[in-house]
Amino acid sequence: MLETSARLLRLLSLLQARREWSGAELARQLGVTARTVRRDVDRLRELGYPVDASPGTGGGYRLGAGAELPPLLLDDDEAVAVAVGLRTAAGNGIEGIGESSVRALAKLEQVLPGRLRRRVGALNSVTVPLLREPSARLDAAVLTELANACRDSERLRFAYEDHNGAASRRTVEPHRLVCSERRWYLVAWDLDREDWRTFRADRIVPAPPHGPRFTPRTPPAQDLAQYVAQGISTRAYTTRAVIQLHTPYERAAELISPADGLLEPLDEGRCLLRTGATDLDVMVVHVLLMGVDFDVVEPVELQDHIATVRDRLSRAIDRREP
Repeated sequence: MLETSARLLRLLSLLQARREWSGAELARQLGVTARTVRRDVDRLRELGYPVDASPGTGGGYRLGAGAELPPLLLDDDEAVAVAVGLRTAAGNGIEGIGESSVRALAKLEQVLPGRLRRRVGALNSVTVPLLREPSARLDAAVLTELANACRDSERLRFAYEDHNGAASRRTVEPHRLVCSERRWYLVAWDLDREDWRTFRADRIVPAPPHGPRFTPRTPPAQDLAQYVAQGISTRAYTTRAVIQLHTPYERAAELISPADGLLEPLDEGRCLLRTGATDLDVMVVHVLLMGVDFDVVEPVELQDHIATVRDRLSRAIDRREP
């Protein structure tokens, strides 16, 4: 009986970890026969867990939506990660999630084993979050809807407003969500434009129903975080520049976030910055505020504009002299 109960818990954990399993896959994971899997699935159903099954070669088992939330089965590292994540969730720019995070954290910590409670408690006791107030709040329901569409490989329809205020309607094949310091972004294949696009999640208004399901495409880059960083720091702007910074890469990385530009090490004392701005005036201010010596690699127009700004500053100084 104990062996059967442990196997049922393991089966429930597997069904929670992935959207769908074939009977053969579950049998291999549990080390039992397909017939035993079917019996165990029936036992879970008797206990009130809605396990759906579809017949045929392409069929399988999935944990359906029921009237109540089934218990989540987490390993040690997953439990610690969830507890730490909940603690910092209030400052991540998702509307209305702060209070819910506190309630969920209280429930989780109540049932954590002592060894895990000590790990979480030690981290919390010495950690003070310093989070910037997000410029735009994101509805948690929207974020969940986007995540589900990515997970289930379902086409997504939504209204969108870009950074210039232009409104459009999009139909995309969602791939991944990427979280920056203060914002969430959706990386998706835009069916109308036949290209990969990055969308700010707080500007998305979903327009269900979604679907049908699609076969995921090869992503635009292996490192999606860098891909999104390049998009929001460089590709989004018409004015772009390559700047050689006379400071070590590690020091520059402390000054410049991925949302402000992409860094590339050159040698021990220099690195390259690829960045963008709305115009040359903003670009000059952007570079000067870094507080390090630099050389303009490109474009030539930026070098000329810096000379113009230098002359303007010199005249302002001269006028103040007696």
